[in-house]
Amino acid sequence: MFELADLILAVGRHIHVSKEVAGEQWTPLESAVMRFIDKNPGTSARAAAAATQLISSNFSRAVRSLEGKGLVRREIDEQDARRVRLYPTVRAQENLQRLRTIWSRELDGTLTDPAEIDVVIAALRRIEEQLVDRRRG
Repeated sequence: MFELADLILAVGRHIHVSKEVAGEQWTPLESAVMRFIDKNPGTSARAAAAATQLISSNFSRAVRSLEGKGLVRREIDEQDARRVRLYPTVRAQENLQRLRTIWSRELDGTLTDPAEIDVVIAALRRIEEQLVDRRRG
């Protein structure tokens, strides 16, 4: 399993470097928060902090930074004014599309069989889900 983890980190490093070419530089914490908000628009700050396993001060700092970059917006929850909902902005969606293009180009030709790509995606998704479940324990 060490080799698998080592390869995941190595591939992630190459992809992270290509992200910087897109003109957006984020910390790993900001990336984790943005990824969750992109996949869960309208999430509560509490749910996003728990899902990204960040303490509230680090989570708040990451959200403030993402807001400052114009990538996240906060809205008061209509059901409970004490709560805030987090949404990706139009700029975040545009940035995500640029990243999809760059990352697709970066990985183009590394795997060519659609069935093999599906197997790799499914395996990585399962690994992520199980790691998250273990941490929630």
